[in-house]
Amino acid sequence: MNPLRPSAALLLFALLAAACGAQTIVEGRVALPKPRAAPVMNKRYGIVTEGGILSTYPPTAVVYLAGVFPRPASLPVRQMAQKDLAFFPMLLPVQVGTRVEFPNFDDTYHNIFSYSPAKRFDLGRYLSDERPIPSEVFDVPGLVTLHCEIHEHMRALILVLDTPYFVMTDTDGRYLLSGLPAGKYVLKAWLDSRTTLERPVELIGNSTLEADFP
Repeated sequence: MNPLRPSAALLLFALLAAACGAQTIVEGRVALPKPRAAPVMNKRYGIVTEGGILSTYPPTAVVYLAGVFPRPASLPVRQMAQKDLAFFPMLLPVQVGTRVEFPNFDDTYHNIFSYSPAKRFDLGRYLSDERPIPSEVFDVPGLVTLHCEIHEHMRALILVLDTPYFVMTDTDGRYLLSGLPAGKYVLKAWLDSRTTLERPVELIGNSTLEADFP
């Protein structure tokens, strides 16, 4: 089954929120930077580096609500796959404590590793029929850069957040966060490895707040 396009997913979230009754919602648009260079990996979409800054191509952002929130006893397992010699998705936001699986859908070996301070690991070489699927728990907030030891062009990012309230924008920068708790918080928009925008917000129960990042 093909994944929903980001804009279609935002519409679906809005319809679900309306069907479930009034909710506290933050929605808006992040002004995404224009890509200054084409990706070097055979024009594939992915993670690019410019001046030591890691960003997605095409540009996208992760919007999240920063604050003090209770951590759940368990979290759903997420996946970052390897297919057609690329990571999918190229950027994966997760909550602290999330286990991420790395299934291999290619007919060749992969060896996923990271030297990032937030998570250092090396899964070793494995094929598509490996069971159980290699996985890691991401228990420290921060940005984790993934590489494949065999395929040098492969790169992806996992953004580990200490909040349950986050969403990726579509490629136009639009986002919608629903089911939020009332109160005063800081709303943040991650753009790349060196740029995170923020603005204070006060959320009122069962209302919608428009919050743009120009």
